[in-house]
Amino acid sequence: MRRIIFLVCLFLAVAPHSLSAQETQPSGTIETENNASTDAAIAVRIREILGQLDGYADVTVQVNSGIVTLRGRTLDGDAITRLDGLVARVAGVVAIENEVVESTDLVERLNPAVDRFRKRMEQMVAFLPLLVVAAMVFLVVAFIGFLLARGRWPWDRLAPNAFIADIYRQIVRLAFLVGAVVIALDILNATALLGTILGAAGIIGLAIGFAVRDTVENFIASVLLSIRQPFRPNDAIEINGDEGKVIRLTSRATILLSWDGNHIRIPNATVFKSRIVNYSRNKERRILFQLGLDSSCDYAAMRKLAEETVQALPFVLSTPAASVWIEELGDSGVVLTVTGWIDQNETSLVLARGEALRQVKLAIEAAGVSIADTTYRVLLDGAAPAERPATAPSAPGTPPRQEPPKAPDASTENVAAETEHELERIVDAERAETAHADLLDDGARTE
Repeated sequence: MRRIIFLVCLFLAVAPHSLSAQETQPSGTIETENNASTDAAIAVRIREILGQLDGYADVTVQVNSGIVTLRGRTLDGDAITRLDGLVARVAGVVAIENEVVESTDLVERLNPAVDRFRKRMEQMVAFLPLLVVAAMVFLVVAFIGFLLARGRWPWDRLAPNAFIADIYRQIVRLAFLVGAVVIALDILNATALLGTILGAAGIIGLAIGFAVRDTVENFIASVLLSIRQPFRPNDAIEINGDEGKVIRLTSRATILLSWDGNHIRIPNATVFKSRIVNYSRNKERRILFQLGLDSSCDYAAMRKLAEETVQALPFVLSTPAASVWIEELGDSGVVLTVTGWIDQNETSLVLARGEALRQVKLAIEAAGVSIADTTYRVLLDGAAPAERPATAPSAPGTPPRQEPPKAPDASTENVAAETEHELERIVDAERAETAHADLLDDGARTE
């Protein structure tokens, strides 16, 4: 009797708690009983999941006491690995036996590829009208750009020379071409592809820039030299020790005709960075030579004689005037530096210098002064010195007798610039053959 009363009291105490637990939702994974119906439910759930995914059509599922066994074949090795994580998420699964293998059947592996190709072809056919419209817009915009760049106006008017005008045209073509690509991609709703293209183009351009750095440097130097031209065709110039007449300026190099008749090709980058001496910018040019005199002569008289002799030559200009000065006192006498100015367009520089030197020598020798002898005589031990010709002694305290200056030889040699004019004709003939490749323009500004 006591036991019955105890059980009734215990039931009354526990019953309210049981009723309240049934009214709330359980949390966490609901444990299922280990029986055949539970295994069947797990198997059905896994088959439904695999049925919604591609690549698992040949996979079979068997569940026994919560242990899932997977058998069959798939076309992808990664799909086999993904099975373990997929099945492990199903409630009630205790362990997984994955016996699925990758299929090696050729037909089975080719069928998905064929299906994908067929779908893509169908998408392309459906996309073809929009693709045609994008292509037409691209061609129209690009054609407008090339049409604008083809004309001479206004590029020749804006550019200082034909080379810069051609660069303007290339920039216009490139700008319209890029615009055509952007518009076409926007029509195809593929503007995201443009960023990839530009990024790849930037990397490729950077690599090419490092690879052809010298070429790019020459091109930029050509642009700058063509804008402010430091020389003209047929100018006699010197660049890094190379002298000659300018034939032409190309987009890569400056070509000279040396005094020996050879072509000298100097890269424009070197020309732009080098010291350029232009001998043709002014028609007046100075000739200069040195002459050694005996130390016993009257220096002032000889200096004046040489100056008057040079100034009296018919090819020497009166302005600037000839000039002579004492350069140094050497071991064998005094050294005079003699200068005079000529019109290099009419007079040959080398011939004028040689004729002036000849005339000054004749005048000085006619005045009784000998040219300094720079020969050194070596006396061996025991050898008697060679006798020198005796000269008449002068009275003590009297200077050497000076004869009146002798006028320049009347038979002055021809010093016309015939050779220089022949070189100019050679340059003009070569320029006529390659006029299209020349960047020099007589109407361009000069530095």
